[in-house]
Parts: sequence; C-alpha cells; structure tokens
Amino acid sequence: MNLNITGHHVEVTPALREYVTGKVDKVIRHFDHVTSVHVILTVEKLVQKAEITLHVKGKDIFADSSDADLYAAIDLLVDKLDRQVLKYKDKQKDHGHDRPATPAAE
Repeated sequence: MNLNITGHHVEVTPALREYVTGKVDKVIRHFDHVTSVHVILTVEKLVQKAEITLHVKGKDIFADSSDADLYAAIDLLVDKLDRQVLKYKDKQKDHGHDRPATPAAE
C-alpha cells in the first residue's frame, strides 16, 4: 500500500503524519485490497480540512471533512471513510445468494 500525505498551507509534522497513518491503518485492516491512499490536509483561514482518496481495485473511495481543529477533522474523516469501506466491502461480498428465488410467471 502506498500512503501519500500532503499539506496545503500547513506543514505535515512527523506527529501529524503518525496520527494520520495510525487512523488510516485502522480503516485499511477492514479491507485488504487497497492499492494506494492519498491524504490532503488543508488550512483555509479558520477552517481545517482533511480529504482522503482510497484507491481499491475497480473504484476510488473519497471522503472529506472540515472542523476548527485539524485532529478533529481527521477523526471525522476516518469515521466517514470507515463507513464507506464497510459498505463497499459488503457490496463486493453480496452476490445475491441469500435472496429467495422469485416464482416463475405462469
């Protein structure tokens, strides 16, 4: 897995990089088919924004969040991404085998 963290108008410190890496690793352990992750951290006046693009086989999963605190924005971002990854995983796993057969039209 390739993890890329960039900052716009903010310096990505080692502590911030480690925090993001730890949070992303928790999400990725749900799903093994992640090829790359791109995280963008942005500061715009009083708003801290975090965006993530998760590249999986056949799809890109995107999430973003904003907050007054960058760490809170990252937490919100990870919650959104976790829900999206679990939903994508369920869609990949569901092949319609549990559905009852529809009766044939007579």
